[in-house]
Amino acid sequence: MSQTIPLAETLRPQSYDDYIGQEHLVGKNSLLRKVIATGIIPSMILWGPPGVGKTTLAYIIAGSVQKPFYTLSAINSGVKDIRDIITKAKADKNSPVLFIDEIHRFNKSQQDSLLSAVEKGIVILIGATTANPSFEVISPLLSRCQVYILKPLDESHLMSLINKASLYLKETNNTDLRFKETEALFAVSGGDARKLYNAIEIIVNSENKPGIDITNDKVLEVIQKNLALYDKSGEQHYDVISAFIKSLRGSDPNAAVYWLARMVQGGEDPKFIARRMLILASEDIGNANPNALLLANNCFQAIDVIGYPECELILSQTAIYLACSPKSNASYLAIKKAHASIEKLGSQAVPLHLRNAPTGLMKQLGYGKNYKYAHDFEGNFTEQEFLPVKLRGSVFYEPQDNAREKDIRSYLKKIWEKIYNY
Repeated sequence: MSQTIPLAETLRPQSYDDYIGQEHLVGKNSLLRKVIATGIIPSMILWGPPGVGKTTLAYIIAGSVQKPFYTLSAINSGVKDIRDIITKAKADKNSPVLFIDEIHRFNKSQQDSLLSAVEKGIVILIGATTANPSFEVISPLLSRCQVYILKPLDESHLMSLINKASLYLKETNNTDLRFKETEALFAVSGGDARKLYNAIEIIVNSENKPGIDITNDKVLEVIQKNLALYDKSGEQHYDVISAFIKSLRGSDPNAAVYWLARMVQGGEDPKFIARRMLILASEDIGNANPNALLLANNCFQAIDVIGYPECELILSQTAIYLACSPKSNASYLAIKKAHASIEKLGSQAVPLHLRNAPTGLMKQLGYGKNYKYAHDFEGNFTEQEFLPVKLRGSVFYEPQDNAREKDIRSYLKKIWEKIYNY
């Protein structure tokens, strides 16, 4: 098969009837489709993993109400591009649709430049993002948009895509695809339509014959040989970040820097990388080395000031530090145990001596009575109960076997020997 336009772009749906997946949004009785049928499009953020139809849905929505359609990519657009479109939109009384792909890559000033136009209805904004908009879209803009979540495509959706590709290739290239097995193809796609189409296209091009039997072994063999193609287009986003985090957790600085370089070369958002390291510093290192969280937080703040390319040095330094740090997931396990206790026993009442007593009535009821202020005692500590009665002696935090937490365990054992079994 030889074609200039990628198969994924050629087979991009043009209408709701051709659109595969996201039935909760675009099904015949879905709320979003009913709203759009009235001719009124709310500004919205489409949030979901790659290849599930965010861009396609934006085009279909705009086309269904026959509004002017402008599109920007946050990767290569700036405030000037936004203002140019807003100027054009002001001259159009039909409230054009402005689609911004990867809107999470816009910085605060770029997002600020959209506010007035969105608020006044000069443009209808449709933003697409793979990142949680709660973190990546400024609050004033987010409050003016509806957020719609797109789900990964399931096997039935992927099978529909396979059938669509098979029919197209048969009609246009007389290529007969015989899908003997689909498990590997589904696994390679990861619920991403673009990855699925790209995989099929690579297999067809590598075989270059009219009849092709597609098996799990063939998919794995061909895709492994062409893995670099996926890397360049950024479609291994989730696989590579997973390898990066697991390398940090596994204390391998060499692997961590390799996967970091892969993300940097692929143009990954540095804030996304830094945020994941910030989470890991608490989840996987915690009190084994509290400085890890401080460094990760400073990294997150610094890369926002520096940006690419120099910020890769900050990311590299932080990644190596986290990989080489002692590990502990005790804090992670502690909060999970606390949640489990609440689910099992419900929300227990706060003991009277720990309650706030801002009024005379509350004091009469015993609120705050017999509470011992720790700093009034030697060593700034005195034994008293802080957990609800039913949870007396419950240990949620178990210090692990590293130098710092051994000291913590020793301290806790000394002061709490009568209550907690440390």
